[in-house]
Amino acid sequence: MNAMNTLPKYIVTLCDGPTCMHQRSKTLKAVIEEELKKRGLYETTSLVLSGCLGMCNKSPIVIVNPGYTIYGGVSPEDIPEIVEEHLVKGKPVARLAIEEDYLYNRFYRVFGDVAFFGQQMRIALRNCGIMDPESLDDYLSLRGYEALAKVLTDMSPAQVISEVKKSGLRGRGGAGFLTGLKWENTARQKSDEKFVICNADEGDPGAFMDRSTIEGDPHTVIEGMIIGGYAIGAHRGFVYIRAEYPLAIRRLRKAIDEARREGLLGTTILDSAFSFDIEIKLGAGAFVCGEETALIHSIEGRRGMPRPRPPYPSQKGLWGRPTLINNVETWANIPVIVLDGADWFTTIGTEKSKGTKVFALAGNVQNTGLVEVPMGTTLREIIYDIGGGIPDNKKFKAVQTGGPSGGCLPEQYLDTRVDYESLQAAGSIMGSGGMIVMDEGVCMVNIAKFFLEFTQNESCGKCTPCREGTKRMLEILQRITKGEGIEGDIEKLERLGTMISKASLCGLGQSAPNPVLSTLRHFRAEYEEHIKNKRCPAGTCVDLLSYTITDGCVGCGLCRKKCPVGAISGEPKQRHVIDQAACINCGQCYAACKFNAIQKS
Repeated sequence: MNAMNTLPKYIVTLCDGPTCMHQRSKTLKAVIEEELKKRGLYETTSLVLSGCLGMCNKSPIVIVNPGYTIYGGVSPEDIPEIVEEHLVKGKPVARLAIEEDYLYNRFYRVFGDVAFFGQQMRIALRNCGIMDPESLDDYLSLRGYEALAKVLTDMSPAQVISEVKKSGLRGRGGAGFLTGLKWENTARQKSDEKFVICNADEGDPGAFMDRSTIEGDPHTVIEGMIIGGYAIGAHRGFVYIRAEYPLAIRRLRKAIDEARREGLLGTTILDSAFSFDIEIKLGAGAFVCGEETALIHSIEGRRGMPRPRPPYPSQKGLWGRPTLINNVETWANIPVIVLDGADWFTTIGTEKSKGTKVFALAGNVQNTGLVEVPMGTTLREIIYDIGGGIPDNKKFKAVQTGGPSGGCLPEQYLDTRVDYESLQAAGSIMGSGGMIVMDEGVCMVNIAKFFLEFTQNESCGKCTPCREGTKRMLEILQRITKGEGIEGDIEKLERLGTMISKASLCGLGQSAPNPVLSTLRHFRAEYEEHIKNKRCPAGTCVDLLSYTITDGCVGCGLCRKKCPVGAISGEPKQRHVIDQAACINCGQCYAACKFNAIQKS
């Protein structure tokens, strides 16, 4: 048989990331298989499950190739129409298609008139959503392990480090330390044993960049780690990943097993003299274990608590040996830099921040999901051009970058470029890549309290400034949101925040006050309104709310039925009344009223 005749006429890809999986991607797969068999197309159609494409708000996603037609929000009832119209008649189903005809070339740039992808440039996420993450063959077909082969055959360890240094790649885990410099520092250490670690302990609220990268393309992380091990002279690596990520763990384990079986991991890799293997270590979900010294303690079987530095892990890390630690996104960039060269990589981004950055775009924005953009892209471009803007015609209020330790930036900072220096100058940080958008309905005092609750709860308790200082700050914020704030509370928050930032042992404590300090800087009037007038301008602090039924009430009784404490009374077709003493300010009456007859103040 002619080889060309064995190629599938169509390739149907189903996103099998957590969001799409939650929306029954496996069910869709079974329905598609059944429909293909009915129409005699099963043998000529390739059906693939992929990782996250990034368009999480459009799940579940189905992609048909050739043509790269993306269908969103697909239900089992839609499948017969897609098969009949698209696969049989060759006509995409317009009512389900999100975008059509976007191309992917070897330089990872997305082309085409596609709103979501048009301003993205996918390097770390280059294979996510377009390959089967559980297939080594798929990864090999996308230049997988070519970088490793190049390194083992054509480059010395010093040349690899030189190329990474030349690329200007900075660690994507938060601090932005130069990756090549960290590699060089570790390589120059004299030791009988060295280690490589992938930090996949992603614990920021609303962040899922590293998890999705592993779920969608686990081999790229493995390949990057092997190259790192070769460069510094290490033969053992560890992926530290939290146990709450079962899909990522399963796919990573399978990828490691496949790589070992094919001679890409273990002894004499690709018939070379170099040996390297990888183990998975599961974390229990402690946020502080994202800090590299706490992570090392956890791998060693000790309590995950940070220690003072120096010595740095590159000098004295895992079991006292020199250790190279990078996060998932950093490792995912390494094969690209080796293959396409540092000169090409440095053409992307800004003068001091090279390459791209992956963000988990969440909150009050139309297009939630994963995005990857060149460094230097503005917040406005990410939120409005890629994210589609704020839903329901509401006004933008703030965006928080950098996770629970980041800052909240108001509208006047929307044209800030996304790079390490620009975000820091604006009063925030890059962090690992969380980006939460907030509209006019969000109370900034309450949001500061939310993030401080998280960091205070996650404090390991080792140092007093973090353990006790964040607790005192949280107590003040709790009083303010309950209407019990007093004059001087704002100044106390500022003093405590500054002290904690300067005196805490590790990055968790040093950055924990950031959400409070940044909201005080940009939204001070909102704090003052809570304290002086006992009023929440956004109308979200429950203890400061009150509900009143106006003359617009038609006496339908729906509010009375919804009230969980029986605080509403009234006769049919007559204006109802809320007993303020009994009201618990839950807002169910306000949400239920169809006549806008309940006023919230």
